[in-house]
Amino acid sequence: MKIAVFRFYEELNDFLPPNRRKVPFDHEFTGSPAIKDTIEALGVPHTEVDLILVNDMSVGFDYHLEDGDRVAVYPVFESLDIGPVQHLRPEPLREPRFIADAHLGRLAGYLRMAGFDTLYFNPVTLESLITLALDEKRIILTRNRILLKDNRVTHGYWLRSQKPVTQLGEVLHRFDLCNRLAPFTRCMRCNRPVEPIAKTAVEQRLPPKVKERIDSFQYCPQCDKIYWQGTHSEKMQEMIDTICIGF
Repeated sequence: MKIAVFRFYEELNDFLPPNRRKVPFDHEFTGSPAIKDTIEALGVPHTEVDLILVNDMSVGFDYHLEDGDRVAVYPVFESLDIGPVQHLRPEPLREPRFIADAHLGRLAGYLRMAGFDTLYFNPVTLESLITLALDEKRIILTRNRILLKDNRVTHGYWLRSQKPVTQLGEVLHRFDLCNRLAPFTRCMRCNRPVEPIAKTAVEQRLPPKVKERIDSFQYCPQCDKIYWQGTHSEKMQEMIDTICIGF
């Protein structure tokens, strides 16, 4: 009996039994079946698949499975640069950059906190949202399914949850971002990358307890907000860690 290790990503997991969702699992087989037939035998229709990687190389449906293969199956591939591949959908964005609609302010802040370039304007028209997304190659995040039906939109995601923390988890997992986190490197208020600043330059603006206990600071050169690693940042880091556990 031969064994290949499969992992299915994102919404493809909806077709799998609970114990096989979002985890690698062994698949036993005999002979040398076409990978298309194997994927469908595992329960996933081939029409739902946009990309197959076998041992980190892109393959077509006509590839024949071999003993020891490691297979990753994706619906839409956004975040990793794997070289030339053939997609059934629009060209993926190699750098995950987002634009959130007017109802997702908290989510935008959380994504910035996690280190991801995320634009957010309130109010914003749908026309300007789409224009910015196309001009700056950004993924639209929205709760408005009608927006994502616009023919001009090439990259977007409809948030299932209305809870900001759950929405953050959706985005991190949907776009495979847990290995690309850079927490506390962007301003949560305006999205600008933060920079180190000497304590002496900001100590007159610090709360007494912070001045006494903290020595390392960052600030936003655009909105002049000061950041430091305290209880609040520890809770945020714990939130991110909890979301990405086991991913």
